[in-house]
Amino acid sequence: MSDYGKNSVAYLRTLFKPGVRIVVKRMDDPYPIEPGIEGSVEHVDDAGVIHCKFDNGRYLGLLPDVDSFDIVS
Repeated sequence: MSDYGKNSVAYLRTLFKPGVRIVVKRMDDPYPIEPGIEGSVEHVDDAGVIHCKFDNGRYLGLLPDVDSFDIVS
């Protein structure tokens, strides 16, 4: 897992504010969220992980440099 610098985490927090909707394209995780599932950002932690609550009821963190996802407009 990447450990982002303070400025990078601050930038991620401007993009991924609580409530922002995202859609998963691909996850590199042993128990991934399936592609096409949407969710809402809960928070970005100090390591730069974007924690989300997904519409299928799961909670999982997204890694910006590993997982593929888009903001839903």
